[in-house]
Amino acid sequence: MGLAETIQEDLVVAMKAGDDVTKTTLRAVLTAIKTAQTADGAGTDLTDDQVMKLIATEVKQRTEAAEIFAEAGEAEREAVEVAEREVLQRYLPEPLSADELDAIVTSVIANGGYTTKKDMGAAIKEVMAQADGRADGRMVSGAVGRALS
Repeated sequence: MGLAETIQEDLVVAMKAGDDVTKTTLRAVLTAIKTAQTADGAGTDLTDDQVMKLIATEVKQRTEAAEIFAEAGEAEREAVEVAEREVLQRYLPEPLSADELDAIVTSVIANGGYTTKKDMGAAIKEVMAQADGRADGRMVSGAVGRALS
């Protein structure tokens, strides 16, 4: 069973349980999946990796919205965004710890011969590929920047 089917089944469970936050969030994700499927071609199914990338995008949007609402003093709307983000994070792999990320960065820099800040873009690209969706771009950029300074 694919990730999209799991989300669909979890939506049914949330509807039966009356869990409005989960229900709303999963409906939004399923809509994003269907939109991506029609954009890619005539109803092609997305792979689990593609679905995870969509979910990661949704998580990032929720995080940014929560930060904006926090700055604006909208605690209630911030709480909704945080709750939705937590629902979405159930479907993503466990993020890399700081130590794991630093180990990848050190390895990439040593093996790639990156030495200056000019090499930062290429190093970030390689680290992101090795992190396989388990690290946020901001974290990777910061870690690479510290390693190259």
